[in-house]
Amino acid sequence: MINVSIFYPNTEGSRFDFDYYLNQHMPMTIEKLSPALRRVSVEHGVGGGEPGSSAEFVAICHLYFDSVEAFLAAFGPHAETLQGDIPNYTDVRPIIQFSDVKLTR
Repeated sequence: MINVSIFYPNTEGSRFDFDYYLNQHMPMTIEKLSPALRRVSVEHGVGGGEPGSSAEFVAICHLYFDSVEAFLAAFGPHAETLQGDIPNYTDVRPIIQFSDVKLTR
């Protein structure tokens, strides 16, 4: 299983509309990437490692697929639509990482 993580850095002065992200963008993402999408989670950063410090990322999204190939096949036809929706909820440039999932519980 692979995890496609999308990190949105918590940059001072940046904009991130969680309401839009959770109620518009993510339902569209789930619909477009299904049935290849196995699981999804969205996190909202609330703090850093030091007490009282800011989170490094305002949001993190994890998308799980059986393989990189499964992700690419699901994402490819919808890439323009999904990426084109980013300005509707943020002005932050996301960081994307593919990971091989070794353990889940």
